Amino acid sequence: QVQLVESGGGLVQAGGSLRLSCAASTRTFANYAMGWFRQAPGKEREFVAAISWSGGSTTYKDSVKGRFTISRNNARNTVYLQMNSLKPKDTAVYYCAAGPVVAVTTVAYDYWGQGTQVTVSS
Repeated sequence: QVQLVESGGGLVQAGGSLRLSCAASTRTFANYAMGWFRQAPGKEREFVAAISWSGGSTTYKDSVKGRFTISRNNARNTVYLQMNSLKPKDTAVYYCAAGPVVAVTTVAYDYWGQGTQVTVSS
């Protein structure tokens, strides 16, 4: 069982930055690909970014490319999402997830955190 706890969300003005963290409670963190997803009110959960177990491979939703960066520190069992140039449409609850491979679909991930709210004001 893997427990994931997100932190770092909050309220920020458009153009600002936030860094989300996701801490995993497992000794086998380095075995998992990690993903970030988000869900806005009334909308389905959508893929944002993912990173392979080694950190050597990353993939992003087109609308966040060049603004968001996913990274991980396997020694600290933590994955990060650096979000720059934030826009109001980035407002959502952000979730981290752990799974066997890098994927863009929710069903590919086995473990989920409870989410952290990100609100971007215009």
